[in-house]
Amino acid sequence: QVQLVESGGGLVQAGGSLRLSCAASGFIFSIHTMAWYRQAPGKQRELLAAITSSGSTNYADSVKGRFTISRDNAKNTVYLQMNSLKPEDTAVYYCHGYISLRWSSPTNYWGQGTQVTVSS
Repeated sequence: QVQLVESGGGLVQAGGSLRLSCAASGFIFSIHTMAWYRQAPGKQRELLAAITSSGSTNYADSVKGRFTISRDNAKNTVYLQMNSLKPEDTAVYYCHGYISLRWSSPTNYWGQGTQVTVSS
């Protein structure tokens, strides 16, 4: 019913930048908070950044000042601009949306993940 499709991952050298995108599609009535998570091998999934429907944001300390989350409500899309990338940023990055369908309560939806690899 709802799909979140991420794009923009890849291989980048340390100090470089990448921009991730996540587009939501389906029978969407309202998109509430959207967020980016990541999961490195052997580690738990980590919340990086979140943005509300009104544009309020918060960030994990590990990415504050380097990553910027934004959204385009008209396109049902959330972005993650990642600057000054470090090898420890290497992980699979996941998009999350807290989304309502018509006549239903909000539900958590996840994208399939996109790999980000930062070489030293």
